[in-house]
Order: sequence, then C-alpha cells, then structure tokens
Amino acid sequence: MSDPPQHQLPLAIRPRDDATFANFLVRSGRQPAVDALRAQCLPGGEPVVFLCGPGGGGKSHLLQACCQQQESSALYVPLAELAGYEPREVLAGLEAARRLCLDDLQAVAGNEAWEEALFHLFNRCSQSGCALVFAADGAPRSLGIGLADLQSRLSSGVIFQLQRLDDPDREAILRFRAQRRGLELPADVASYIVSRAPRQMEQLLALLDRLDEASLAHQRALSRPFVKQTLHW
Repeated sequence: MSDPPQHQLPLAIRPRDDATFANFLVRSGRQPAVDALRAQCLPGGEPVVFLCGPGGGGKSHLLQACCQQQESSALYVPLAELAGYEPREVLAGLEAARRLCLDDLQAVAGNEAWEEALFHLFNRCSQSGCALVFAADGAPRSLGIGLADLQSRLSSGVIFQLQRLDDPDREAILRFRAQRRGLELPADVASYIVSRAPRQMEQLLALLDRLDEASLAHQRALSRPFVKQTLHW
C-alpha cells in the first residue's frame, strides 16, 4: 500500500532532523516507553501510546522520532502551536497517516471544540488503523478534559510516565549528544555547563550548538575556560 499524501497543516511543521531514536539517550526509566514506540507500527504493537511528564523530559523528541521512523507516513502535530486554529480544519483527514503524533495535549484540554474534534479523530484513527501517540504534561485524568468519552479513549492506551530529568541525566545527555557530533566533552566540563545553564534540555542543547560552532571556528577543545569565554559566563 502506498503512503498517504502529506496533509497540509496551517503551519509548516516538520520534525527536527536531530530528533531521532538514535539521538535519544535513554535515562531515568524511559526504556519501556522507547521500546513501545519503536514497536508500535509492527504487528502486535500498541495502537495508542500516551506519554506524560514535565516539560524538558524528552516527550517531544520521542514523538518526532516516531515521525522520522515512519517518514512520510507519519505526522507530528504540536497542539500548543495550533491551539488558535479551527480544530476541525487542523485535524481533518489526519487519520490517513499510518502514525499520528499529537504533542502538548494540555494546550487544548478544556476547550470544547478541540475536545470534540479530537474525539472524532480518535474514532476515525481506530477505524483506519492509524497508530496514535499523545504527549502531555499529565496523565489523561489529570488534564481537566471535560468530554468524558475523550478522556476514556485517551486512557485506553498504554500510558508511560516520564520522570523529570535530574542534573546527572542532563550531563549524560549533553556528553552523549556532543559525542555524536564528534566533540569530546569531559565530565567536569559537562557538570560546569549544567550547573550554569537553563534547566530545559532544549536550551541546554542550544548552548551545545554554540560551543560546537565556536570549537570548530577556533580549533579549541571544550575546556572550562573556553566554555566560559564562549558563553560569556
């Protein structure tokens, strides 16, 4: 069966190129969630997977990795960016994909129009065989969803709670991502960066981008003095 045509969302949304399973360091009990997502579109895979947990814990990365895995037969839908659009227009026809990844569900929870549109989308996906992945900052029953039938549908899938990353997690992820770029990041330098940087992994990895560019431009190793100079700390 050929891949369905790509659906045109109101915004030009594409998964980040670096958001892949290979580029995701599994920490803090995340292996079961990663295994379920990798196997979702295989025979016997879970039709609905729900990831919940605080921001910065890797949920968006994993949803986008699912889309990279499926390529053109999957769609990434960041609801926080689309909450201001007409939900029926945003969600129309998305069940034609093989896999649909809806991020930041909390951004539209409590909105009657969005909840109704998501409920009907869920039913259409069940009929078409489209696998569903949801992510939110809390479990379905804690999101304040007013439509009981939608809450019931969301709770019917397998739910994974992703714990908040601690500093050792952040240091390990930073060193892992540096290594994949061909950069040597000593443990003490990673610890220094994490102790001074913002808590969110997205912002932390943006600093790694800056350090990577500066290291290449100046042909310098990632030492504490070089990091301090480059980041103006």
